[in-house]
Amino acid sequence: MHFTGKFKEGRKLFRLLKEDIEVVFEQDPAARSYLEVILTYSGLHAIWSHRLAHGLYKRKFFFLARVISQVSRFFTGIEIHPGAKIGRRFFIDHGMGVVIGETCEIGNNVTVFQGVTLGGTGKEKGKRHPTIHDNALIATGAKVLGSITIGENSKVGAGSVVLKDVPPHSTVVGIPGKVVIQDGIKIARSKDLNHQDLPDPIADRFKELEKQMEELQKELIKVTEREGTKE
Repeated sequence: MHFTGKFKEGRKLFRLLKEDIEVVFEQDPAARSYLEVILTYSGLHAIWSHRLAHGLYKRKFFFLARVISQVSRFFTGIEIHPGAKIGRRFFIDHGMGVVIGETCEIGNNVTVFQGVTLGGTGKEKGKRHPTIHDNALIATGAKVLGSITIGENSKVGAGSVVLKDVPPHSTVVGIPGKVVIQDGIKIARSKDLNHQDLPDPIADRFKELEKQMEELQKELIKVTEREGTKE
């Protein structure tokens, strides 16, 4: 029975590792061969290292788990705390500068890009890092901070800073992050998550201010013309 249990556990681990490879081919058109992916993809190396470190962490081998995570960080540029819970088919694209905190929980089929931080907001105890639900996408350089939730099938735009919960099926952009699409309905001017086309709330605000200044200038010209007529 003991041998059978170990065999089943080994098969489960093998399927998990195989899924980690397959998702690379699905998400990255540059992937050409299994050998290339296994030997050269730092995101995959970081995920595999984390799976090992997390297994040790759950068995209370905290020091050894931490050593593995730091060695992985040195070689991949990706820092994942061994306490973080990561689901199946997690994909890190490029990956340099990705940071994932200790109490972070990540569901299945989640994708993150380089420079993403899933971190805390201070020195609070307990659950202090985000929960990312299934099928979410966190784009380049985004910061998701605190014990908040990113709903399933949601997208966080490049460079966004998210400090509040994001509902399922939403797109969030800006600093601080604001929902611009929810359940397929545009809440603000937006396009799909093509990084170069993402709406910029700050730029939009500047455009509004520019429009207001133009209107004030027109009013000032009218007032000046009336005063000139009176003279």
